[in-house]
Amino acid sequence: MGTYLITGVGRGIGQELARALLLRGERVIGTLRDTVQAPEALNEFIEGRQLRLSTLDVRDDTSIAEAVRQIDEPVDVLVNNAGIIGPQRQSTLDMDFAGFLETLQVNTLGPLRIAQAFLPHLRRATNSKIMTISSRMGSLSYAKSDRIAYRASKAAVNKVMQGLATDLQPEGIIVVAVHPGWVRTDMGGSGGDISVEESAAGLIRLMDRLAPEESGGFFNWQGERIPF
Repeated sequence: MGTYLITGVGRGIGQELARALLLRGERVIGTLRDTVQAPEALNEFIEGRQLRLSTLDVRDDTSIAEAVRQIDEPVDVLVNNAGIIGPQRQSTLDMDFAGFLETLQVNTLGPLRIAQAFLPHLRRATNSKIMTISSRMGSLSYAKSDRIAYRASKAAVNKVMQGLATDLQPEGIIVVAVHPGWVRTDMGGSGGDISVEESAAGLIRLMDRLAPEESGGFFNWQGERIPF
């Protein structure tokens, strides 16, 4: 049994990743901005102490430090899942700049804050991994401009994770960014290509088989490398 730390387990991909891992017997530490909003689907695992919920806001250093203080065990896999789509106005011709900054705080700086904060826990495990949920929308091979704040935040986090992979390579900690697919969630909308269950299952298969030589890569939910 491994220990998986997943940010943003209140809904969508984070909730389903937690559920699927718990069902196969793993231990999960899930974070929420407010644990009062814990999903009912996970209640049985909380009661059985297989799942621990922790209050954490990826934008807030004090919140992160308090969560770190409360967790005293090795972490085998860290999943940076918490994210936002960004402001209503996010065109290059009409930008909500405060909303753009907030998107970068959550989607780009948040994963790095979490990785740095929980690095001691990852170092206590063997063959530990960091998986950050990104998006193909951030790929520089696409010239599309809709949702540009979101796209930019994901392009930036891809580069941050690539750099983190380089710095952690001597320690054997694997770091990747992943595109979870266009998923039918609150964020992805009802027109998505795949269900949240399909996405989570694919991401878990990728987690399980990642090898050191793949660190620094950008993958889709099916485990295929995709261009940055």
